[in-house]
Amino acid sequence: MPNGTPQAEFYRRLAGIATHGLGLSVDVYQPDLRSLLAALRGRQVPPGYLEVFRATPAALAAVRTEAACPLAYHGEGLWLTQPEALDDRLFRDAVREVAGHLDILQAAWLNHECATKHMAGYSFGTYLPPVYTEASATVVAENASFIQAGLDRWCRPADGGAPLLLLEMPPLTCFVAGTLPIPAFFRLVAERTACGLVLDIGHLWTVYRYSGAAQRFSLAQFVDDFLDEFPLERVVEMHVAGLAVHSSTTDRSAGAASGCLPPWIDAHAAPIPAVLFDMLDQVLGHPRLGSLKGLALEVDTKPMDLIVEEYETFTRRYAGIFRTPTTKPAVSSVCETSSPGPSSGEARRELGRAYERYAHIAAGHAEPEGREWTGPAAWTQDLEMYRTGYLPYEILHWGGDLEAMFPESCRQLAARGVPQAAFVGFWFRAPRPLTRTYDFFLLKIERFVEFVRDRAPELEAAAMREAEELRRAYDLANEPVFTDDCEGP
Repeated sequence: MPNGTPQAEFYRRLAGIATHGLGLSVDVYQPDLRSLLAALRGRQVPPGYLEVFRATPAALAAVRTEAACPLAYHGEGLWLTQPEALDDRLFRDAVREVAGHLDILQAAWLNHECATKHMAGYSFGTYLPPVYTEASATVVAENASFIQAGLDRWCRPADGGAPLLLLEMPPLTCFVAGTLPIPAFFRLVAERTACGLVLDIGHLWTVYRYSGAAQRFSLAQFVDDFLDEFPLERVVEMHVAGLAVHSSTTDRSAGAASGCLPPWIDAHAAPIPAVLFDMLDQVLGHPRLGSLKGLALEVDTKPMDLIVEEYETFTRRYAGIFRTPTTKPAVSSVCETSSPGPSSGEARRELGRAYERYAHIAAGHAEPEGREWTGPAAWTQDLEMYRTGYLPYEILHWGGDLEAMFPESCRQLAARGVPQAAFVGFWFRAPRPLTRTYDFFLLKIERFVEFVRDRAPELEAAAMREAEELRRAYDLANEPVFTDDCEGP
């Protein structure tokens, strides 16, 4: 590290980041961003900043022109939990691409989930958290350092300081695997690299719900204990988003396995339950929260009227939190260790084998076994709910409903006795390395054409026609987002 320890280097970088205040984490396309900003100005609650989700350079440039506030960036596709990342050309290319996006926005930070959607050749539609082990923490730290070095090299910000990489603690969706408690994992990452962190309050609730903690502690006690071990001094941004029962969950009252709590998961389109603001108040009162620069509602895909209503209430409740200067904790109150040596090739290969097991277990091809799946830091009581409900729904409906995407092909397959559900088994039939930047929608198009070719080759030409129409529509939808008549794409 240039200044000795990862902690000292983090504070050096943090000193160049202005306080952003209260803001919104938004998708470029949905809801219409220009209309949303106009509605917020009309209610006299313009956002202090926007954190923009990954989009095309042209769309990001349009946002930069339109927005009259600082911008941050929520990246996608940098699978930094994965042990093969540093040898992967796509990973290196993605780092360079995101540096260009950060330059367009002149963003102070890059936020990326400490999670993946692709492991051991298997692709998923939504994030899966890392396996929480010491070896995994070491690999995440090394991959994060590689990304930060890339931003230092390729970004050309106007103020001269490269954007800071922030890792976001991901949600749990039904299960967790590992040998370390989640806050201890992030403490190890922070000891080994100079990244900042994003703490999502809804994600924290899902850790309570799907880690088994709800069976042992009250929510308030859990949050206290979690924060005592989590590297809170590294938290630069916090998020608050909605929670909701997933569409695949048929038993809406399910919850006996986790303290009778509802089976909520992270859901940005859903209303924010009051319990998350109670948790946020608890976090904001913690004495080690000394690096906070931004607090945002995540609102991508949420109805505009609900965004405006929630953000107005949010600003009334938290308008004063950035008026009191935050202070850096004393060095003695945080762990100041030097970064250890790099992980060995064998350690990365062993972690790769762990992720291969992870993919097979998540897909239902193997039962959970081994220390990271059966030890006290693991929780698999709700794994079956993920494998039989959430995951099939994801492949068939999330990011594009299969029947809506390929109506003629699906009708013809059904006439031949081939159910849509068979596509899930085909999807996970064998590992498939990525050949381009991860995009679940385009991946679903490609895989479905292959499925048709496999099950009913006489329908391949029709499926390919529908696929080309989908790709053309997708390209049009990714054009710049603002038009003179304020209509969305």
